[in-house]
Amino acid sequence: MRPITLLFLLLVLFIQSCAQLPQKIDAQEGPKEKTAFQTSNPWKPVTDVRADVAIVYSVKDHHGKADMSFEQRVQTWRDKGYTTHFMSGIAWGEYQDYFTGEWDGKWHLDEGQVTQKGDTLWHGRMVPYIVPSLNFIEYMKEKVIKRVIDAGIDAIYLEEPEFWARAGYSEAFKREWKEYYGFDWRPQHESAENTYLANKLKYHLYYRAVEECFSFAKEYGKSKGMDVRCYVPTHSLVNYSQWMIVSPEASLASLSSVDGYIAQVWTGTSREPNFYNGQEKERVFETAFLEYGSMESMTAPTGRKMFFLTDPIEDWPRDWADYKKNYQATFAAQLLYPMVADYEVMPWPDRIYEGLYRTSADSEEKAQIPRFYSTQMQVMVNTLNDMPLSDNKVSGSQGIGILMSNSLMFQRFPTHLGYDDPQLSNFYGQALPLLKRGVPVKTVHIENASYATAWQDVNLLIMSYSNMKPMEEAAHDHIAEWVKKGGTLVYCGRDEDPFQTVQEWWNTNGNDFKAPSEHLFGKLGLEGSVKAGEYAFGKGKIVIMRKDPKEFVLEEGNDLEFVNTIKKMYDKNSKSEKLRFKNHFSLTRGPYEIISVVNENEDQSPYTVKGKFVDLFDPEIPVLDEKKINPGEQAFLYNIESVKNPQVPQVLATAARVYDEQITADSYSLVAKSPENTTNVMRILLPHKVENVEINDPSGNVLQAETSWDESSKTYFLSFENYPEGVQIKLSW
Repeated sequence: MRPITLLFLLLVLFIQSCAQLPQKIDAQEGPKEKTAFQTSNPWKPVTDVRADVAIVYSVKDHHGKADMSFEQRVQTWRDKGYTTHFMSGIAWGEYQDYFTGEWDGKWHLDEGQVTQKGDTLWHGRMVPYIVPSLNFIEYMKEKVIKRVIDAGIDAIYLEEPEFWARAGYSEAFKREWKEYYGFDWRPQHESAENTYLANKLKYHLYYRAVEECFSFAKEYGKSKGMDVRCYVPTHSLVNYSQWMIVSPEASLASLSSVDGYIAQVWTGTSREPNFYNGQEKERVFETAFLEYGSMESMTAPTGRKMFFLTDPIEDWPRDWADYKKNYQATFAAQLLYPMVADYEVMPWPDRIYEGLYRTSADSEEKAQIPRFYSTQMQVMVNTLNDMPLSDNKVSGSQGIGILMSNSLMFQRFPTHLGYDDPQLSNFYGQALPLLKRGVPVKTVHIENASYATAWQDVNLLIMSYSNMKPMEEAAHDHIAEWVKKGGTLVYCGRDEDPFQTVQEWWNTNGNDFKAPSEHLFGKLGLEGSVKAGEYAFGKGKIVIMRKDPKEFVLEEGNDLEFVNTIKKMYDKNSKSEKLRFKNHFSLTRGPYEIISVVNENEDQSPYTVKGKFVDLFDPEIPVLDEKKINPGEQAFLYNIESVKNPQVPQVLATAARVYDEQITADSYSLVAKSPENTTNVMRILLPHKVENVEINDPSGNVLQAETSWDESSKTYFLSFENYPEGVQIKLSW
């Protein structure tokens, strides 16, 4: 027995010795382009955000206060370990050498977008919004795209292809009109027909500009042995329609040269007021939810990559409390789409960390970002570095879609024959009555109707042609096929707006329909002038409501018939669940819990969750046993009880990015990096109470820190000054 006992003891000693060896964890494993930010400035310690990608903006040399070339600016970020991408505007930008004739010897300020009054629309000094001529496209290829690729950058973002609806009167636009239509320009204010034609041309011009620029980037990159990827950072279709801007939007996703998008949704877009229950006001969470949703549904069927953007501040000067509240609302809204997990964590870190904004709503005193807010913001941003995809669905009755089309942008300005659509109410009239009752409606883009995946999980589709028109006849075949297979279609519209009779496919080339809906109804077996009512087609149902959706929200209490109709048809079509109304949305993504409680709901009670959570919207990242979320508020929580290996030391929440983790049997060490002049907080899960803590700044000096142990959660709290070069931390027990 003695040899066996000795062998056993040796084995035990070997296992114990192995347990003492440091276990190194690479915190950078996984996608290297999951998080990004955009900046026009070189690296600075105060803006060292520690995302994966620094998107360097503009090729202009000596940008801002930095006496550097574009290539030198790029190198400052590379030297700090960042992957570098490039971004510039395509509808505007620092292209003064083009406008003033330095590039080709010709003056080009006449290519700006011009209103009926003859005013050029400016984005900045000597920076007009552009009518993108073929000559301008050549300039972009030669002076911008070639230089970027020559600098070794293999990802290009041309942002915001925008043509203002109120523009369309410049000589450059008139020339493009004659070339495109073959007849002389017609003023858009004179008829709905002219407006529709003008906006189709605006749409085409930026479709052409993006296609030409990106196709060239791909080809030129290939000639240098590079696989250049091309992205379009753009506002949502919801926002562009509401702000009266025309852009190619969904149609770009079909281009082989377009690899993806950045969904530019932030407080500035989502606080645009809309109508609900007769009241016009800001509804930031709900608008953001619909904006992110329209961007996700626009690209999902095509398989293109999507980055979601949020901004801790916005373009307009406000106060810090306002920024914080609305940042939380938009941040929660983006996380409720678990099929997207790539993020632009912020634009313009210089203005966020160094800008001066009001200290309160009723004060003119201005200050840089408060420490509590920069800490909270960095906690939130750093969760995005490992935010997982999830198959989970946001809570609520699934399967209700709202049809959208790029032509939403065509009918916004100017108005004709007295028909108005205040604040895009014909869209919000279909969405808000359900969203405000806790139903997570999704959007379906008619441009994607040919993709089977566009119809995935859609059981009931709401649509109207009061605010948009179908640009292709084939879309109706796909809608009819979906209904025939068992879908329920609810059509809302009087079909009386002046755009019903513009010269389009439904009333030309052998078609003679008074409105595009007549063509659709014919595909559904309904002939002639179809009255309000319920109809059957194949295995599906059609309900026609002869009211424009704006009528549901412009007056108080006017949405009940619409809501009751949706509930009736949903319940008929559902094999199990009935349409459920509530006052909240919630979603679990890995260890994260995202919750939003809506206001303007009959149920004004708070939503309560119980367990063991870290509150990620609180800069102190406290441990909570219970969290109550009131109507109009959001919560972002880390569920400690969801951790699969609680005996393994790990950072649950932090206002810094973690590197070089090492674990032994009695210690845990790491390096934390974050911008200068900010405060780090960390909540670390440990197997035992800490007996000794060592925290050193980049020079090796002992760093003062606030620490505490929470026995109930087995977590250790740390707070200390951040350093971009890294703070060394070692915890022992």
